[in-house]
Amino acid sequence: MQPLLHDLAIALRAPTVVLSGRDGQIRGNGTQGLLHGDLRLVSEAVVTVDGHEPEPIGFEEPAADRGTFTGLVRHLGNPGPDPTVWLRRHRRVTASGVTEKLELVSSASEAVECVVELALAADFASIEVIKSGGSTVPLEPVRVDGGVRWEQGLVKAVVATDGGTTVDGARVLVKWRVRVEDRVELHWTLTATDPEAPFVPGSAARLPTPVVEADDRRFTALLNRSLDDLDALLLAEREHPGDVFAGAGAPWFFTLFGRDSLWAARLALPLSLSLAGGTLRTLARAQGERHDPATGEAPGKILHERRRAGFEVHGMSLPARYYGTVDATALWVGLLYDAWRWGLPEAEVRALLPNLRAALFWITGLSDTDGDGFAEYLDESGRGLANQGWKDSGDAVRFADGTIAKPPVALSEVQGYQYEAAVHAAELLASLGEPADGLLSWAEALRSRFRSHFWVSTSDGHFPALALDGAKQPVDSLTSNIGHLLGTGILDPAESASVGELLLHPSMAAGFGLRTMSLTAGGFSPLSYHCGSVWPHDTAVVVRGLHAAGQSSRAASLGLQLVHAAGGFDNRLPELFSGYGSDDVSSPLPYPASCRPQAWAAASAVTLLVTFLGLRVDVPAGVVTLDPPRPSPVGALRVTDLPLAGGTLDVTVAADGTVTDLRLPPGLRLG
Repeated sequence: MQPLLHDLAIALRAPTVVLSGRDGQIRGNGTQGLLHGDLRLVSEAVVTVDGHEPEPIGFEEPAADRGTFTGLVRHLGNPGPDPTVWLRRHRRVTASGVTEKLELVSSASEAVECVVELALAADFASIEVIKSGGSTVPLEPVRVDGGVRWEQGLVKAVVATDGGTTVDGARVLVKWRVRVEDRVELHWTLTATDPEAPFVPGSAARLPTPVVEADDRRFTALLNRSLDDLDALLLAEREHPGDVFAGAGAPWFFTLFGRDSLWAARLALPLSLSLAGGTLRTLARAQGERHDPATGEAPGKILHERRRAGFEVHGMSLPARYYGTVDATALWVGLLYDAWRWGLPEAEVRALLPNLRAALFWITGLSDTDGDGFAEYLDESGRGLANQGWKDSGDAVRFADGTIAKPPVALSEVQGYQYEAAVHAAELLASLGEPADGLLSWAEALRSRFRSHFWVSTSDGHFPALALDGAKQPVDSLTSNIGHLLGTGILDPAESASVGELLLHPSMAAGFGLRTMSLTAGGFSPLSYHCGSVWPHDTAVVVRGLHAAGQSSRAASLGLQLVHAAGGFDNRLPELFSGYGSDDVSSPLPYPASCRPQAWAAASAVTLLVTFLGLRVDVPAGVVTLDPPRPSPVGALRVTDLPLAGGTLDVTVAADGTVTDLRLPPGLRLG
């Protein structure tokens, strides 16, 4: 059974994450612990005062890498109802470990004396063992100069402290005997070294932070928290520390994921061209070169996932480098095009043209495994992902009656991604004076086939099917997948308007974002991973598509639902949450095993900003367009220092949606 995460306090700085109870204690059960990469180093860190655990009264997460926990020490101090002694536990996570300051505070009439103790244990459990709820064995610590150390192979974790340290079997006990008149500070630190880890903090791993002010302060709170979280998720390959990408999410996916990292970088434009470029180059270095059914590799194909070792969980056995994704290759092309439009230097774009051509080779040929003219997937290994789109759980592709579709499966959104990739690649290549023979005709033929084979009519309306199953039957459930077609060009304006209207219906968008599946579908469940839940990134992709399709009022309305939902999670949007609507609950209910933070969920806030500004950019053409929704969904909106084309964009939007002030970087004009 997968451990639950929704009620944990989480602090992180890639590649380290600490998960604890909201009292600050790490109790050695579930997912709690200090994880470094895909290994849990610390499995227990419990603080007591004279053998008593402080009674928690509150905690704060002031930044992505910090947590502060306050508990009462009621056996000490003055008698009576008012607490006079308490402990504040200040945690700061670093890329190499954690530092904690234990602040014992007293307002008692006389000094108090006590023993503060910290009990530590380590198991170095792998992420798949933790996720599957498997049992672990604690490691024996050894004494070293200045502290205590655990080690396994080349991985080491060293504890240093200003207290007295003893070893009791597999536990390390740190004790401080203190006399407190006002306050006393105690300290401990754990430092990890892992020379074989494939990923490290990027040398350029700091994102720019534009200043954003809005009448609706919920939006600015969401944006600021999201930028902080996204920054904390940044990683790079050990051999290429300057090429930064976003690790998908903590704790399960704190590594390179093709689809997730690509969407995070794409949704985060224009915040960081460095993130876009680093993501593109990192995945280009791992681009497929040969056919390998065991890993899913194929020439030109973009990686799905990379870990330090093979990954076995829930009946799957995935290799350390796994290519089981049908959409990452087209999404890689999409990010390259978008980054070029936002100003990625031409030299960086040209350097990736061989990878672009390899990706197009896979898209226009190898992705169609059975010759029907559509990209589909089938797990040839029998040990990988049965579904290989973004909804990759085993039951994600269902007919309207709830029946699970049989493979090979051709997803609707993948056809849109591939159409867009071909058209945009043709434009990019032509602009660089490179040949693009046949791409536009291939794309137009795909568009025609899509219109002939995918559209269905049901009681929900006329819309593109979720997929074609192995028998080439349209999977007729109404899902969020069709929203990913918006803005790709595979739909004409009338079709886009029809899809937009369906997706804004309360059966899909019920107050907190877009459900992954309609309330009317036979497979719907509000707590299903992919069949009724709400994924913030999914909502943001559709907001982005509505904006690109010229449906600004619908984009604003759906984006505002996500702003509304964020308050239920302290403005730290999780990977997903339940599909209960605002008529069912006053605040969104969590999906209890959801990662938090998740890169593409955090990046969604940047897409909301771009949408609320009505911002479109074409740096090669020197044109910026600003067409905010009217009225502005967040009231008056002012943005300064938004990175753009080597300079910054400053803009003010009045509450009615009119642009009242604008400063563009040199070389750009308002279109």
